Amino acid sequence: MKIVALAGGVGGAKLVHGFGKVLAAEDLAIIVNTGDDFEHFGLYICPDLDTVCYTLAGLANSDTGWGRADETWTTITKIVELGGPDWFRLGDLDFATHIERTRRMRAGQSLSQIVNSFCKTWNVTPTILPMSDDRIRTKVETQEYGWLDFQEYFVKYKCSPRVKGFNFQHIENSPPAPGVIESIAKADAVVICPSNPWVSIDPILAVSGIRSSLIGKLVIAVSPIVAGKAIKGPAAKMYAELGYKPSALTVAEHYSELIRGFVLDNSDESLRSAIEQLNLHVLTTNTLMTGVKNRIQLAEDVLNFIGSLI
Repeated sequence: MKIVALAGGVGGAKLVHGFGKVLAAEDLAIIVNTGDDFEHFGLYICPDLDTVCYTLAGLANSDTGWGRADETWTTITKIVELGGPDWFRLGDLDFATHIERTRRMRAGQSLSQIVNSFCKTWNVTPTILPMSDDRIRTKVETQEYGWLDFQEYFVKYKCSPRVKGFNFQHIENSPPAPGVIESIAKADAVVICPSNPWVSIDPILAVSGIRSSLIGKLVIAVSPIVAGKAIKGPAAKMYAELGYKPSALTVAEHYSELIRGFVLDNSDESLRSAIEQLNLHVLTTNTLMTGVKNRIQLAEDVLNFIGSLI
C-alpha cells in the first residue's frame, strides 16, 4: 500500500515515524509544510522539515519532539553574551544543519535537493518532500501586534497573541516541489497527519496544484485535537479565537470537503455520530502517541482503516 502523508510539526513527525516502521521505504512519501521556514542569524531554517527528518532519523530530542538529541548550547550562549537575540534558541548540532543548508542554497541547490541529500546522510529512507522549493511565508494576523511572522507568533510571543487570520505569502505562484504531484498520483491513499490544520496543513493544500491533485483520491485525516485540546501547539486556541469550538468535530468539518475518513481518539467517541453525519467514515482509536509503540500502533490502525475503505 502506497501512502502519502501531509505533515508538519511534532504530531505529524510522530505519525510518519510510525508509518516508517511498518511500511516499506518506497511505499511512503511525506509532503512537509515549509510555511514555517524563516531566516535567522542569516541562516535558512526549516523547523517542520527538520523535525520530520530528525524524527525519522532517530536524532530528535525525545523530550521536546523537536531539535536534536544530546544537544549542546555553546554557540547560542556566546551569541547572547555578545548581545545577540535569544528568543529562538538553536543548539550546536542544529546550527550545523542550518549552516550547511544555507551554504548549499546560496550555491544554487533547491530545498528539495538539499533535503534529499541530508536524508541520505541521516539514513532516512522514505521520500521526504518540501511542499514547494519556493520561499513561502506563513503570516499570522493578531489582535495585539497586527501581522507577525509565524515564528515570531509561535516562539517569540509563545502563541499568546489572539489570532484573527492567516496569510501564506507568495503561495499563489509557487509550484509544488518536484515529486509532490507524482507521489500523490501514485498513492493508494493520502493521510492528513495530526498537525495544526491552520498553519501546518492549510499551507500545503494552498500550494498550486496540490488540493486539486487530491480530487478522487482516498484521503483521511487524523485529529490533532483530543477532548477539546491540542496535544501540542496552539491549534485549539486558534480555533477558539477564530470563533469555532475546538473539537475533533470541528477539525472534521475543516477537512470535510476533501476527506472520506476521519480518525479520532477514544475519548471523543461521543462525536462519532456527528462526524458520520458529514458523510465520513470514522475510526475511533488511541491517538496519543506517547512512545514509539503508540506511534506504530496508530500507524497500523490507520492503515487497516484505509484498507477497509479501498
